[in-house]
Amino acid sequence: MTATRIRVRGDVPYDVVVGTGVLGELPGMLGDSVRTVAVVHAEGLPEIARPVRGALEQAGRTVHTLPVPDGEAAKEIGVLAGLWSRFAELGVTRSDAIVGVGGGAATDLAGFAAASWLRGVTSVLVPTTLLGMVDAAIGGKTGINIPEGKNLVGAFHPPAGVLCDLTTLMTMPGEDYISGLAEIVKAGFIADPVILDLVEDDPEGAAAPDGTHTRELVERAIRVKADVVSSDLRESGLREILNYGHTLAHAIEKAEDYRFRHGHAVAIGMVYAAELGRLTGRLDDAVADRHRSVLASVGLPTSYGADAWPALRDGMRVDKKARGGQGGTPRLRFVVLDGPAKPGLLEDPDESLLETAYRRISR
Repeated sequence: MTATRIRVRGDVPYDVVVGTGVLGELPGMLGDSVRTVAVVHAEGLPEIARPVRGALEQAGRTVHTLPVPDGEAAKEIGVLAGLWSRFAELGVTRSDAIVGVGGGAATDLAGFAAASWLRGVTSVLVPTTLLGMVDAAIGGKTGINIPEGKNLVGAFHPPAGVLCDLTTLMTMPGEDYISGLAEIVKAGFIADPVILDLVEDDPEGAAAPDGTHTRELVERAIRVKADVVSSDLRESGLREILNYGHTLAHAIEKAEDYRFRHGHAVAIGMVYAAELGRLTGRLDDAVADRHRSVLASVGLPTSYGADAWPALRDGMRVDKKARGGQGGTPRLRFVVLDGPAKPGLLEDPDESLLETAYRRISR
C-alpha cells in the first residue's frame, strides 16, 4: 500500500508520512546539506534505531546514536543536559540534524533538544507508538517535565518531517496501544465524529494494531491535529481544543508521579470534561454518555479514585491553559463540548461545579 502524505501548513510546512517501509523518506526530509545526524532513541528500541541509522548511512550521512531512558523518564532536565553535552562532544553544528525515534516522550525530548541546541537545528521525528504518531510528534510542541508539572518547560519547534511506519505498532504492548487510542477518540469528539463511528463499529479491532480500520483511524486523527496546528502553531487560539480532557489528565499524571499512562489519564479527563459540559447544560446526555461507552469499549478507564480530588484540584492550578486571576490565583479554563465536533471553552467554573463533576466520575 502506498504511503499517505498529510501536510502540516504554517510558516515552516512539512509532511507527515504514514505507511509501511517509509524510512527511505528520511534522508530527503533532512535535506542535502545535512552531513551529521544525532539519532536520539528510546533505549528499549535498538531494533528500530538500527534501520534508521542504516537508512541515513546508506545516504552518506555520519550517524551517532544516543539512547535515552524509556517513557517519561526521558523527559527530565538531567537527560536533556546529557544530550547537550553529547552534541558538544560530537561537534553537532547548525547545519546538522537530530532525529527522534520512539514514543511521545522520546520525540518530545528530541524535539526540545533540537529547538534548544544552538538556538535551533533541523529535526525529523520517527514516532514508534500510536500516541506518538497521532499526537506527540505532530505540531512542533516540544518539552520536558519538572516536579511542578508536565511539559511546563519547552518550545515550539516544527520538525522537517514526521515518519509514521505502521509496522512498528505491531511491537507495542497491548495496554500501551490502547492508551494511544484515547487521543484518537479525542480527535473524534472534537472534530471528526466518523472516528467514533469506526470505533463503535468494531471496538475489538480498534484496540488492535492489525484492526480493519487501524490505518484510517490513524490517518483521520493525524489530519485533525494537522488541520488544527496549521491554523494555530503556538496555541494562541484554536489549538487549545487539542487539550480536551487534558486539564484533569495532567493533574492525574502529576499525582501518579508520571507513572500513569497518558492516554488512560486523557480518557478519564474527557469523561470529566463531558460531565462539566452536561452540568452546565452545554452537552446533552447522549453525547456525554457516549464518552463512557466508546472509551470503555476499547478498554480505557472512565473513573478515578474518590479520595483523590484535593490533590487533583491542586494539580490543576499549574495547568498551561490557566490564566491569571485576582490575587494571583489562576483561573481555570476547560475545553468542553457543545456537541460532537463543537468544542468550546468553560472559563473560571465554580468550585462546587468542579467537585460535583468529579464525584460523577469517581469510584
